[in-house]
Amino acid sequence: MKKIYTLFFSIWAFSAWSQPKIDVKKEFEFAAKQYEGMLASHPDITKFPQSTNPDGSPRDMKSSWWCSGFFGGSLWYIYEYTKQDKWKEAADKWTMAVEKEQYNTGTHDLGFMIYCPFGNGYRLTKNEAYKPIMLTGAKSLATRFDPKVGLIKSWNSFKGGYNYPVIIDNMMNLEFLFWAARESGNKELYNLSVTHADNTLKNHYRADNSAYHVICYGPNGEVLAKKNHQGAEDESPWARGQSWGLYGYTVMYRETKDPKYLDFARKIATFLLNHPNLPADKIPYWDYSKPGEERDASAGAIMASALLELSTYGGKDAKLYYDSAVKMLESLSKPPYKAELGKNNHFILQHSVGHKLGNSEIDVPLVYADYYYLEGLLRYDALRKKKK
Repeated sequence: MKKIYTLFFSIWAFSAWSQPKIDVKKEFEFAAKQYEGMLASHPDITKFPQSTNPDGSPRDMKSSWWCSGFFGGSLWYIYEYTKQDKWKEAADKWTMAVEKEQYNTGTHDLGFMIYCPFGNGYRLTKNEAYKPIMLTGAKSLATRFDPKVGLIKSWNSFKGGYNYPVIIDNMMNLEFLFWAARESGNKELYNLSVTHADNTLKNHYRADNSAYHVICYGPNGEVLAKKNHQGAEDESPWARGQSWGLYGYTVMYRETKDPKYLDFARKIATFLLNHPNLPADKIPYWDYSKPGEERDASAGAIMASALLELSTYGGKDAKLYYDSAVKMLESLSKPPYKAELGKNNHFILQHSVGHKLGNSEIDVPLVYADYYYLEGLLRYDALRKKKK
């Protein structure tokens, strides 16, 4: 009887995981049309698409802005799906537009700025010109690691006089350093990434497995304060920060195969998917403590992409992760989150929140919401085809 049940469950699971719930082809056709409009409206490669201003005009930023790599990265994802040379050419153009940021030692966000465009470009084309740029960028990022503190410094200062703040977002830049460690043979880049992740796990997380946004450290790694910056309160779970952490620790398991990271990623997923304030469409409010307020499509897109990868590592909740991610992508692929063709300043998604407390980017499109949505679609498509 047990064998029959197991066979039945396997057939059911195979069928459930294999059924297409999202028309990936249609969604990439829409994304391509939107981004054709984006390219046409952005002839100046020193102005990077970011969001929409309160008056409805496009909000563009310089290459030194932490989001400058996402547009090129999204263009690479469109090329990956369509295989059309025009997208390869556009992606290369906007990737090279951030080349100079490889020398930027004043930011911890070089993973976003350099690895999202150059990393995807190198993965898809093996263009050797990209490799030294990434290796230089990784070295620049590593200069922000102080071995006495044991973490990569995020900002150079934080309100209250703290001069070694570390934000949960920083987990997202470790993937870049792991790549550079492999390609260069520099084991120190690997080691400092592990040290950063371990200290973040130790100090950034509460007993319920939710993350603080900002931890302020002293010169010897002592915790001086646990603070909020973009969330509602110091003790509230800021939605995008939770998604950054989930994604980051999933990557940590992929890169190290250390089971403690897989275990912790699963704990974060449990917190998020079981949160009483997670809406039925699974696109979170901008802060989990603020039900009824603005949603954050970017937090949903990041979480969906992370959960799809997490589902591939097995365990009793693998199907829950997969199904939840698919639900998120389904929600993002239709109104109100999906824009109308030709609208929304040519961004794909609507209804994200950048920094509500700072009165910045509230209920608007955000370039990184599009990036992780496209990544999620590609991961979903690959998993569905694999399971056929």
